Amino acid sequence: MTVAASKRPESIAGWRSIPGIAYIVALLLAALFIAAGTLLLPKGSTLAVFLFDYSDKSFFARVYPFTIQNAMYVMMAVGLADLWVRHAATQREQRYIARKLLPENDTDILQIDDLGAIRRTVSDLNASEEAFLPQLIDLSILQLFTGRSLEQTVEIYTSTLELMSHRLDLAYQTMRFLVWVIPTTGFIGTVVGISIALEGMQDPKNISFEKVTSGLAVAFYTTILALLLSAVLVLLQNVVQRREEMALNRAALYTLRNLINRVYLEHSK
Repeated sequence: MTVAASKRPESIAGWRSIPGIAYIVALLLAALFIAAGTLLLPKGSTLAVFLFDYSDKSFFARVYPFTIQNAMYVMMAVGLADLWVRHAATQREQRYIARKLLPENDTDILQIDDLGAIRRTVSDLNASEEAFLPQLIDLSILQLFTGRSLEQTVEIYTSTLELMSHRLDLAYQTMRFLVWVIPTTGFIGTVVGISIALEGMQDPKNISFEKVTSGLAVAFYTTILALLLSAVLVLLQNVVQRREEMALNRAALYTLRNLINRVYLEHSK
């Protein structure tokens, strides 16, 4: 039993360039968003203060656009880029399954001589080392070649799945950090804002209402914005991570059903 060769090989260099491009584009879009808001919103308006802390009364007026709000937008951009990379990896896995790398007819039985053509087809994909399906197929066939044992092949297959699950969990470490650090940054803004407000009330006879109002604005606005941004990231993370975990499950089931369960070995141990 042989499988037709892939029509178009994947490019390792192309897939490796996706993360770098995604982060660069995301940071550029964040900078564009900040610049557009600065140009379009009247300085000192409620929306400008809430979104960017863009005001002459702001504590950060002298160093604008380096404000707490804008720092959170940069973090948000990094998180969105990371999610886009994971989404691209999920789409890639779906395309691998759609290529029908393995025989899917219930009546097909694979002999050991059929596996070489399948492995060459997988090798021609030039898939990334992080790809689920090509790696599962390649390692399973390699073990069948060397060990001629279905039991050993299942052990290797199971161990590979565990490593892939662990790798998938590690892939979302950056997202989990960002989901934590954005609200933390918002709370730091709250502390900074309250400190500014208290500084304006140090002299009861000469209270600086300008400092008090600007400090309270920083305190409340940064917290609200941080909670909103982190809530969006958490929602998107759950959606993307669920889809990628489902892609891993599909790749595992596809390999088990169409490779390991179809192989006939005359002297299998």
